[in-house]
Amino acid sequence: MAARLGRRRAAGVALATGGLLLATILPLSASRAAGTAPPIVAGCGVFPASTAAPTAKSAADQTAWNQDVSRAPVAKNSSKVINHLPGKLHPDFGSNTKFGIPYEVVDQGQPNVDVEIGPHGYPDESDFGPAPIPLDAAVEGGDKSKGDRHVVVAQSGSCRLFELYRAFRTSGGWRADATASFNLAAAGPLRHDGYTSADAGGLPILPGLVRYHEVAAGAVDHAIRLTFGETRRAYIHPATHYAGSSCSSRLPAMGLRLRMKPGYFRQHLSGYPKGSQSRAIFVALYHYGFMVADNGSDWFFQGGSDPRWNDDDLSRLKRVPGSAFQVVQSAARTKTGC
Repeated sequence: MAARLGRRRAAGVALATGGLLLATILPLSASRAAGTAPPIVAGCGVFPASTAAPTAKSAADQTAWNQDVSRAPVAKNSSKVINHLPGKLHPDFGSNTKFGIPYEVVDQGQPNVDVEIGPHGYPDESDFGPAPIPLDAAVEGGDKSKGDRHVVVAQSGSCRLFELYRAFRTSGGWRADATASFNLAAAGPLRHDGYTSADAGGLPILPGLVRYHEVAAGAVDHAIRLTFGETRRAYIHPATHYAGSSCSSRLPAMGLRLRMKPGYFRQHLSGYPKGSQSRAIFVALYHYGFMVADNGSDWFFQGGSDPRWNDDDLSRLKRVPGSAFQVVQSAARTKTGC
């Protein structure tokens, strides 16, 4: 199926104030060992662990989310892309729960409800009708939001992930513009080439969220979801859909992998206090980096909604310039509509 021009989305910009988290940070100098346990949500691994060597290219399947790319080869066009993406990082989440993307955990006893595709949606690229989506599930941005209105639900036992884009409650269920389901226990298959998901790039949302419980435990062991205002008419697996109209190779494709430069990491780590939320995320950006997943504001990255985020601490990450990053080579070829 030919990829259609994807959705363009706006991201939130405000952060409020919050309390201080004290957590233990693990040793930072060495790369994570391949094959270590993946992050856990709902008692399930969030996709299988990566078994790639530390010097491997970013994987073409869902294990890429859990792959340490701190020693991966740099893409030949890295400088060309990064120089075209000025600006600084912006955590698009905080103690104000209208920011960030909420997610729900349900058990296998959660009853299915009807999920219908709205008149302006993507029925041919949506995965499910009835699904275990609680009627009171949190909607991104709140019930009155005019934004993306994502709803994300992970089911324990089945280890299925259910995600909705532009979701609205109905009398007995939900109406959404797009739905996507993923098996968290498997690295694939990916969505069909050209298919969107609840995210513009055809990727799952949950794996790329900075989640409070993992930061509180001291480590974020996965890549993080990232947006840019303008993206290329191209995608790289595990992404399966583009959302841009330009063919310029200076622009990031969906699924593009970026990581913090080793020199910048070493020089600036001391600016992030041990035990802080910002340090755990800063370390993750060196080891796991970002994956481009959607159109939005430049250098905005996403976390789960939680009132326990410390906004003053997270604001330390706003110092980090885009020039601190480089593009990592991917094992998959770039697919383009140009």
